[in-house]
Amino acid sequence: MIKRPIPPSPLSKVLQNLNTGPRLALDRNLRAIRLRMVKDTHVGARHFVKEELPRIRWANPVLDIQVVKAGSAKAQILEGQGEQQDEVTRDVVRPAMEVEYENGTIKTIDMSHKWSTTITKELMDVAGGDAWKAYRTAALTAGHPLLPGEERERVAATSRGVRTDSSAWKAGNVVSRKEGEREKEVRVQEMLGAQDRPKTGAAAILP
Repeated sequence: MIKRPIPPSPLSKVLQNLNTGPRLALDRNLRAIRLRMVKDTHVGARHFVKEELPRIRWANPVLDIQVVKAGSAKAQILEGQGEQQDEVTRDVVRPAMEVEYENGTIKTIDMSHKWSTTITKELMDVAGGDAWKAYRTAALTAGHPLLPGEERERVAATSRGVRTDSSAWKAGNVVSRKEGEREKEVRVQEMLGAQDRPKTGAAAILP
């Protein structure tokens, strides 16, 4: 009888994801990290909270990490999650991350219109310390991506560039056609208004 391999358990999958390199250990002099975002929007920030933040929590178990989600009727702290909802209106909140150090210094990272991997790289560049700098230099020298999933970010950026170039080309053609039509209209008006224009038809017969 052939024994089938035992599939990985959900727990083993979670642990595998948490231990995926590189290890996102932050500076020991950090006091807290606070993220502010709107609950139902800000796609990049939401993906960061779902995909990248668990690995950051895993690598920094004693760091105070808070996620403030605006859009609810009242403030509510979710037990064990470090997630908080406040009364800030949707049109006021802009997704941002505050990185606070023990000496009181606060650095802010704008999370608007960014991929989750981009947000992670910016956080690590700000507070990753010497270990991250060494890893970053080695990865870039070898031509390797810094984070898992970074390839999707590059493909999306390339696609946006192609669409932008295509749109610019189409817009240029439209402008060129309009300018050509205007030039034709001007020439016709000049011809009709010319005093030495030869007469044709009945006008050529009449005195």
